[in-house]
Amino acid sequence: MSGIRVIGLRGDFTFDRAMDHFESLGAEVALLDPDAVCGKDHLVSAYMHAEKAFAEGRNRSKKIVTEMILYAAFERQIGRALDAVRPRPGSGAVVAAVIGYDGDLELGKLGAVEDPALLAPSAEKAGRLGVELFEGVSPEDAVLEKVAFVDLMKQ
Repeated sequence: MSGIRVIGLRGDFTFDRAMDHFESLGAEVALLDPDAVCGKDHLVSAYMHAEKAFAEGRNRSKKIVTEMILYAAFERQIGRALDAVRPRPGSGAVVAAVIGYDGDLELGKLGAVEDPALLAPSAEKAGRLGVELFEGVSPEDAVLEKVAFVDLMKQ
């Protein structure tokens, strides 16, 4: 899976506390609003495109996690990308894209439990992301096409 784990999390924790938790494990993490993630492959693809951008010197950011967020949000500008995917405060739900850590995530210490349903792709999520849907194309596939399109936008 090329160095990324994508999990839906529910619990009573703050954004900052979750960031501190994952960083204390030695992992880089992006915490995203579940409504801004249309399937696990959405973030896996964004990460793979970010890795390729770094390898080819086309990255717009200094950190792989930030570059991944650009692709996941279909944006060229970091501020707009962060605004588009930032979790809602107090929602009790996030999607975590954990990079560079294969060990135990110690979710109990965070007060979180995994919820795979938060990753479920849907036409509603794709629509909220501004992805146009066509007959015969799944919402997740349409989102993956839009992730790939970011490379063209960055040129």
